[in-house]
Amino acid sequence: MPSLTLAKKGFPTPWPHAGIAEFINHVLGKQEIKAAWIEGNTVDIPSDSNKKKEPALIAMDDDSDHNKDIYIGGKLSLSKMLVRYSRDIGYLDPAVVEWVTLYGESMAAGPKSPGLADALAKLDHHLAMRTFLVGYQVTAADVVIWGALRHTASFQQGLKTNPASVGINLARFYLFVDSLPFIKKAVAGFESAKPSKETAAAATSAAAGAATDAATGGNKGSTRAGEQGKFELNVKNLEYGKVCTRFPPEPSGYLHIGHVKAALLNEHIAHANGGKLIVRFDDTNPTKEKMEYQDAIIADLATLGIKGDVTSFTSDYFDVIYDYAIRIIKKGLAYVDDTDQPTMQHERMHGIASKSRDLSVEENLARFKEMESATEFGKQCCLRAKMSVDNKNKAMRDPVIYRVNEIPHHRTGSKWKIYPTYDFACPIVDSIEGVTHALRSNEYTDREPQFRWFLEKLELRDVHIEGYSRVNFVYTLLSKRKLQWFVNEGLVGGWDDPRFPTVRGIVRRGMTIEALREYMLSMGASKNALMLEWDKLWALNKKVIDPVAPRHTAVASENAVLAKISNVEETPSTKSVPRHKKNPELGEKTTSYSNLVYFDQADAASFEQDEEITMMDWGNAFVRSIERSEDGKIVTGLALEFNPNGNFKTTKKKVTWLAKDNSRPLVPADLLDYDYLITKKKLEDGDELSDHLTKQSLFVTPGFVDPNVVDLKKGDIIQLERKGYYIVDETAKDHASGKIQLIYIPDGKVKSIASKSSSGADSGKKDKKKNKEEGNGGEKKKKANNKKAAAARAGVSAASSNIPPMYQMHSLYEELKVPRPEEVSKMYVVDTLY
Repeated sequence: MPSLTLAKKGFPTPWPHAGIAEFINHVLGKQEIKAAWIEGNTVDIPSDSNKKKEPALIAMDDDSDHNKDIYIGGKLSLSKMLVRYSRDIGYLDPAVVEWVTLYGESMAAGPKSPGLADALAKLDHHLAMRTFLVGYQVTAADVVIWGALRHTASFQQGLKTNPASVGINLARFYLFVDSLPFIKKAVAGFESAKPSKETAAAATSAAAGAATDAATGGNKGSTRAGEQGKFELNVKNLEYGKVCTRFPPEPSGYLHIGHVKAALLNEHIAHANGGKLIVRFDDTNPTKEKMEYQDAIIADLATLGIKGDVTSFTSDYFDVIYDYAIRIIKKGLAYVDDTDQPTMQHERMHGIASKSRDLSVEENLARFKEMESATEFGKQCCLRAKMSVDNKNKAMRDPVIYRVNEIPHHRTGSKWKIYPTYDFACPIVDSIEGVTHALRSNEYTDREPQFRWFLEKLELRDVHIEGYSRVNFVYTLLSKRKLQWFVNEGLVGGWDDPRFPTVRGIVRRGMTIEALREYMLSMGASKNALMLEWDKLWALNKKVIDPVAPRHTAVASENAVLAKISNVEETPSTKSVPRHKKNPELGEKTTSYSNLVYFDQADAASFEQDEEITMMDWGNAFVRSIERSEDGKIVTGLALEFNPNGNFKTTKKKVTWLAKDNSRPLVPADLLDYDYLITKKKLEDGDELSDHLTKQSLFVTPGFVDPNVVDLKKGDIIQLERKGYYIVDETAKDHASGKIQLIYIPDGKVKSIASKSSSGADSGKKDKKKNKEEGNGGEKKKKANNKKAAAARAGVSAASSNIPPMYQMHSLYEELKVPRPEEVSKMYVVDTLY
């Protein structure tokens, strides 16, 4: 087996070589090349092939065969390596060679390459409609360009701070290739290489990232495949191989999009520094927690591709935490308080000491036993830490650390009747489990002194704390309590409802894990509060699904128009056509052609007598007659004349259609679309949830789809021509009514993500403001403004009548009839300004 040795700081960058080595192993299905990393930027290349000296930088002879080591050094070495395995990895394709040549000529030197900017622009433009550089699967070209981009500091910095600045297509491409398993293996090899003493020392300081800078193209901090340069927290005390983080979800609900950032952040910091991630369930409140939620969280983390190195439960440590409670009481640092809750809240708010604060240790131990036994008196008590009465930080005002709860625990049953609070249990378990870095959202900032107080008073090992901002989205509730309310009230179908921001909900609506992870990683780990729109996430998702979503056709069944076409055989015929015109790997589908076809009512209503239209993916036809309802509002029938010699470039309307073919019946469908559950972008403190509920958040459009959808499976994503992207929620075979259920996937455009109720809410505010103005003499001001506006309009009209026209205009429509954009064509979505 040939070996490949790479210098971490080698120049040109060794990343393309490392990626190609693992790509070769991946293609061949075995470890053909064994890659290893060493410290430094240069090494001695053995002059005598018989010497048993380990190669270092990488140099290679043209005469080497598969049984000899690979040495690469110099600009053309990569090409030599590629040539050796050219047939195995498809390097003979001229298009692949072209992109590898681009690397050699314009990118190999990284930031110092004179043609780097032009090369990046060329790559971004080329990838606008492509997933891969060549063809429809990964090639050596993708791997080599990935390696160059990993080395390019300016690209990495732009990717971290503003992906659009480096080209959104190129950023998408890089992150996708970076996530491939064999690429991750190449990066893991670099990260697992034993660091030198110098590097190890640097890793223990705040400047740990500088030691890796040359090898990672200027990224600060540790890196990991798919997450390079992201989550820039400037975390201190990262000692390689000894880092341990934890993701502590409470099993009181399903994971939502806010949890995704926390989980990815903890995974990144741990694994990028050769450490471990603990997934610990914070199960200290049996009132809210269920095994259902616990199992769902485990499954959802697996969906996200996150797996803890260790899985634990706070309930595993109940005995230990109880012992610490006894210890802190005996130290005189905690007391059992029987004050009623309203009084306790008042006292804490105003800095008043509880009447129980100065009880003796013996009395507190006796009271704690009553809590443990859940006696009538014990149930009125709670254990409080004796921190402060009037600290400016109210979180330090003698917080509750134990309380009584007689509801059986979903794991420990009825063994315990008292349970620790999260604030008391967390620092204890963090210290015991060896957590080195506790990453907490900024909502816990006030409780950080609490955390440290417990560690100090209980003489526990210190844990480093880092804060980050929570993720919040407009029109979106992330409170599990409020989400539970929707479930309990029957306003949604469950925790996986497509209107829910849970992992299951957004995946059910068509969000891909690839897009979700990429979005979270591209966001970084800012400590500033974030209120995000949904547009960028869904737009990113569109880029993922568009190249691989098969195309199908649907017609809305309400007032669908059956048209008869002359010049077409009455006997239906079929033809195989691509499922995706730009992705032949998706295979073909069968399309029926007939003299009877269905059109959407909206399309049929836009047709005019003797107008020539284009039936997409078939041909042109003249509209020879139009039948309408008595009131003239509904088209009830059409007669068309097929024009085999028609040119689609000459028609204004390109419409979808479905042929009537009894041998291949159309599939009935429900096209589902959703609105946000609330009408306000952000609920403020004091807002009543019931006052901001969306009256209608589910919209169902019955229709029928081409017969090819019978082969689709639940979760498949398709594009319905001119209607958008959809995900199969339920197949026709599985649905009780025999209808296929398709959920609309937002594409990031304003129309697809706008609240259907927001305009009403906004206009309501404007009406209130207008009424207030009119009540204060605003009516006079309004009339005066109206007069001025009328005079201005008259002036413009009079002036314009004396100006000769700049263009000669011929009306395409009847006199004085100016059609709205949506009446002209349904092929494109047009957003009007007025």
